[in-house]
Amino acid sequence: MDDETWMRKAIALAHEAESEGEVPVGALIVKDGECLSEGHNLPIKNNDPTAHAEVVAIRAACQQIENYRVVDATLYVTLEPCVMCMGAIQHARIKRIVFGARDSKRGAVCSALSLTEAEYSNHYIEWSGGVLEEECSALLVSFFKQRR
Repeated sequence: MDDETWMRKAIALAHEAESEGEVPVGALIVKDGECLSEGHNLPIKNNDPTAHAEVVAIRAACQQIENYRVVDATLYVTLEPCVMCMGAIQHARIKRIVFGARDSKRGAVCSALSLTEAEYSNHYIEWSGGVLEEECSALLVSFFKQRR
């Protein structure tokens, strides 16, 4: 499957988050053409500020493969990861990130910060942004419009 197909699955996960009253962000981790894990935002439900979709998916993948590193995997996520998530992605040794919507205020891949090639890191991450960006952005805009 291609990046758009996997991103559509991440968007479905974002809709799950939204149905639970969470910010609609979905993520999944793919390795060798197979989905290792899925996740969506759960900070409110879990009373856990670290339960972003990316972290939920990374934790599930690590449990699935019984390893704290998810080498040679791709993370698909509907929103550009934040600083916290980028730290988890780097520590998990995710090879590639594919995201939908850019986050100009908190995005740590290429928008507010660029941590994929940070000089302090010993692990550099490939990335592609803007995959199904309009659909991913519209989901977030709609969610926050309803709450304001």
